[in-house]
Amino acid sequence: MPDIERDKLPKAVAIKYNERDGIAPKVVAKGTGVVAGKIMHTAKEHGVPIYQNKTLTGMLMAVELDREIPPELYQAVAEVLAYIYRLDQRLGNRQF
Repeated sequence: MPDIERDKLPKAVAIKYNERDGIAPKVVAKGTGVVAGKIMHTAKEHGVPIYQNKTLTGMLMAVELDREIPPELYQAVAEVLAYIYRLDQRLGNRQF
């Protein structure tokens, strides 16, 4: 498949973060096309918020599975986590 067509396929990355662990967030799932669809479906099924940012997704796709995100992505991922925290507060402190 040409790169141009592959670039148009949806992409998804799932990260896991627990501030009590004292470690950076980890990439726990990632994929393109059908796999991306399954990741997003599973997130919706379990009430996990979905944050869309193509640039960040592209950078996180380069991180190996079950690896902590690199320091150069801390700021961008922190902004996503802050967004999710605010969303959580609006929804009544649900745990994700």
